[in-house]
Amino acid sequence: MWLNEARLVLRDRVVSGALRVEDGRIAEVVEGGTGGPGGVSAGGMLVLPGLVDVHGDMLERELRPRPSVEIDPVLALHEVDKRLVSAGVLTGYAAISFAWIDGDHVRSTENAKRLIATVAEQHEHLLADHRVHVRLDITNPDAAAVVADELERDRVGLVSIMDHTPGQGQYRDIEAYVQTILEWRRDIGHKDTREEDVWDHVRRAQERPKGWDAIDRVAELAKAHGVPLASHDDDSVEKVAMLDELGVTISEFPVSEEAAAEARRRQLHTVMGAPNALRGTSHSGNLSAAEAVADGLVDVLASDYYPIAMLQAAFRLVARGICELPDAVALVTANPAEAAELDDRGRIAEGLRADLVLVEPEPIPRVRCSLRQGVPVYWDRRMSELNELASHFAGVSSAPPASAKEPI
Repeated sequence: MWLNEARLVLRDRVVSGALRVEDGRIAEVVEGGTGGPGGVSAGGMLVLPGLVDVHGDMLERELRPRPSVEIDPVLALHEVDKRLVSAGVLTGYAAISFAWIDGDHVRSTENAKRLIATVAEQHEHLLADHRVHVRLDITNPDAAAVVADELERDRVGLVSIMDHTPGQGQYRDIEAYVQTILEWRRDIGHKDTREEDVWDHVRRAQERPKGWDAIDRVAELAKAHGVPLASHDDDSVEKVAMLDELGVTISEFPVSEEAAAEARRRQLHTVMGAPNALRGTSHSGNLSAAEAVADGLVDVLASDYYPIAMLQAAFRLVARGICELPDAVALVTANPAEAAELDDRGRIAEGLRADLVLVEPEPIPRVRCSLRQGVPVYWDRRMSELNELASHFAGVSSAPPASAKEPI
């Protein structure tokens, strides 16, 4: 299949041209020319590599659309799947937490196991390539054995080490943390939660042992299985150094400029949230992703909690003069693929997977088509108009055929 009349966003430039897909791979890239007849027209749209999201909280959030209401995980996963491909995300790592948080069933060990099993069982039925990103909190060392088992079963694609103990990391400001937990508890239906109850939770959290021995075992097993290891919410040079020695290759969501700079100095991939970059500020008052990108401290943007932010943030960075388009696109394609050690995707180049996204950039960037290994998994009306497929449906009545029986 040829994809014609395209503006191809390559790693270092944007060119007019075409590309040919064969057996799910990019077989040929033609710069400054046209491809073969009978192909698909991109209508002059930008063609990007499929977006790679190394950290998305959407599945956990989809499970609980309303306070105290939980949805079947299979249904939730398929809904997230549709949302991802319509946002151009063709490789998505579902962030699944093994955390110690009072009353949070969604992030319990048992529910985390259920979600990992759901992703594994549904993988072949999904539009995007869904993988598992395990988030293991060091204050929940009992979960390490479960994570180790999932690694042995090859159901984990990335492991991040978290420490959500109040007073450090993202939660350095304990007063702000208390207010956040208070609001969250009330939002999920615990309307009678008192502030003193949250302070009691803080004390219990701070007293919990840090299971570094268990974390060491998980880290070694992850490395043995070729699974990348990430740190999370790094807040100091010392913490980055310690986790680098543990074997991490990714620093997720550093909360200070010093931590981000140290991660880059150590040649770690540095991940921040696309919603942060899109908004221009952190929702929790920490490091600005847009400023960090401008300073060369961040090389990967992840969806975090909002999938459409990835594409929009990349284009917003271009509009603000922070990045040229190829570098902005690399933040959500080539760089996260490299961080996740996926060498078969993330760029438009011969031999790589034909994971491609067609984007109409004006008046706002909009995904019109997503191809996973050359097969359309999202295709909207604009694509049908360009390729005259809409005429196939012209004159087709929505009424049942005359021979259809009336319902009994």
